[in-house]
Amino acid sequence: MLREQVKKWRHVFKLDPAKPITDDAIHQIATSNTDAIIIGGTDDITFQNTAYLLSKLRNYSIPYYQEISTSTSLVPGFTGYLTPTIFNTNDAKWILGIHHQTIKAFGSFIPWDQVILEAYVVLNPDAKVAKRTNANTNQQISDVIAYARMAEWLQIPIFYVEYSGTYGLVDLVREVSPILQNTHFCYGGGISNQQQAEEMAAWADMVVVGNLIYDDLNQAIQTVKWIKSIKKRGES
Repeated sequence: MLREQVKKWRHVFKLDPAKPITDDAIHQIATSNTDAIIIGGTDDITFQNTAYLLSKLRNYSIPYYQEISTSTSLVPGFTGYLTPTIFNTNDAKWILGIHHQTIKAFGSFIPWDQVILEAYVVLNPDAKVAKRTNANTNQQISDVIAYARMAEWLQIPIFYVEYSGTYGLVDLVREVSPILQNTHFCYGGGISNQQQAEEMAAWADMVVVGNLIYDDLNQAIQTVKWIKSIKKRGES
């Protein structure tokens, strides 16, 4: 099952279909020893640009997953699908609304054993995803801990602390870490150097690298080695 596969992920690259990328860059990413590639983004995500990236990744053995942001950009043929729900928003559209619309339209065709839910807490107020989802980013560590407990209680496969575009608070990630025993703890946002990669890898089960791909590809490729060199939390 996809849930069990996700638990093995340590490093993941995230590609944005709306951003240009060369075939050589895709080759380097797909052969980098990352655990998986996620395709998804916030703005200008279409069926066409998502399908284009999928066509490029099919040449490689790396598993590739679509993070679904709109029902109109859903593309068949991925290894699996990740469906985000935003915990820290008061807009029901981003909690269950889009999920309901998508299931209503495509429920009979969805490969349910290949779909899992991600519980997002979005914490960078300047991020496009925060603005689009009307996320309340003014969260104390205790608030995020409570969200983590909710994810664990609801048995959601992934709890995703998202700082999209900026490097987050290590103290927050460290405090949240012991709360999650069964839910896979994911960190994403602002990883740009070895120190940052190793800091977050010490407390999160999985670290997502996205923007760095487009800013400094060589540095992005190095993050695989840096993150995987750190023992996963709970390992002796």
